[in-house]
Amino acid sequence: MIRTIRVEEITKNIKEMCIEANHFLSPDMAEAMKCAEKNEEAPLGKQILEQLQENLKIAGEDMIPICQDTGMAVVFLEIGQDVHLEGGALEDAVNEGVRQGYVEGYLRKSVVGDPLIRENTKDNTPAVLHTRIVDGDQVKIKVAPKGFGSENMSRVFMLKPAEGIEGVKDAVLTAVKDAGPNACPPMVVGVGIGGTFEKCALMAKEALTREVGSHSEIEYVKELEEELLTKINSLGIGPGGLGGTTTALAVNINTYPTHIAGLPVAVNICCHVNRHVIRTI
Repeated sequence: MIRTIRVEEITKNIKEMCIEANHFLSPDMAEAMKCAEKNEEAPLGKQILEQLQENLKIAGEDMIPICQDTGMAVVFLEIGQDVHLEGGALEDAVNEGVRQGYVEGYLRKSVVGDPLIRENTKDNTPAVLHTRIVDGDQVKIKVAPKGFGSENMSRVFMLKPAEGIEGVKDAVLTAVKDAGPNACPPMVVGVGIGGTFEKCALMAKEALTREVGSHSEIEYVKELEEELLTKINSLGIGPGGLGGTTTALAVNINTYPTHIAGLPVAVNICCHVNRHVIRTI
């Protein structure tokens, strides 16, 4: 049976999600920050983690954005094939939700309409929209405002197949080392392995929306996530880049089939707030 959803419902939810994501840390990230503070071995690192959590507490109580860079809105939509959308164009509805969220929520507008002319659009649109058709009659919405301090530190590596899993490890560690303090650690590291040039980057981006503390259902990938997290936290970059045992809170890896001649790897790094809100309508 076909279910009809008006696009105004998409707009309303995205508006609310943009505001929520920019003012409140997601429960999984809040728990990860508490655990990081408890386990951090460096006194300065522990102090920074305490200060970060105090900042987050004040932001929630006073409705101040948890970071001054309120990001470029990245939206993932999983649309059930039994859903009929009516009332206008879907992409317009998404952008209207972002516009309302950033204007009415008094969030910083950081998007320029042309990458070289660089005139601000004044409402943080357009969003970066990714859609996928899935089974069912629901729409799953993920809103992940992405700040560019960490985005600028992200990388794509087109490895040779012979480099294998060790090459993947080296690529991820290289990206994190190069990022250093610029990605506002403790960071969350999203990794995409396989597919093509653009597919691995998309997987890395979406990996950041996975709940911190969860793991891939593929056993060797789960082990790789755990190993890389340990190695990253052994780098000594630490909270704020000032040293310590907590450089990353999680490493989330997505994989996909690829060509016999390639091994694409993308590393999309996110700062300590790793903003994401997920709803299903």
